Amino acid sequence: MALAGLMMATGTLAASPAPAADPTSFATSADVQAQVAAMDKAMKPGQGFAWAPLVRHGDTAAGLEIWKKPGKPAVHPTDAEYTIVIAGAGTLVSGGTLVDASVTKPGLTEGSRIEGGTTRALAPGDVVLIPAGTPHWFGITGARLVLLGIKLPAPAK
Repeated sequence: MALAGLMMATGTLAASPAPAADPTSFATSADVQAQVAAMDKAMKPGQGFAWAPLVRHGDTAAGLEIWKKPGKPAVHPTDAEYTIVIAGAGTLVSGGTLVDASVTKPGLTEGSRIEGGTTRALAPGDVVLIPAGTPHWFGITGARLVLLGIKLPAPAK
């Protein structure tokens, strides 16, 4: 006790370090629903796709995707794609071979169709992990398909 008093009087008692800031990005279920509603409202007539980040840390973002029309079959050569179905219904075709492949921008190759892929029905709550370099295509079987997706860089070899 006397030592502690002496240390406090001379300023040699070490202060506790300040807690580190929490870098976690968080969205509640209400946040997700509100963002989906706002995106839906902002979509123009005939617009088939919209994307907006939901949570972010640096260059990594988990984004909401609204599909009202199917896009082109695609491959992300260096990124895996992790997706959770939030709402709506659709179809996933993955694997096989991307036909008429053409690089449309860095990290994205699109084609006209997939030959030999596996077809799966999609419903809310479904979880999908598409490895980097795997052809895939999302079809819409109702009014829309809402996904929460994130691109995951392939591990260095």
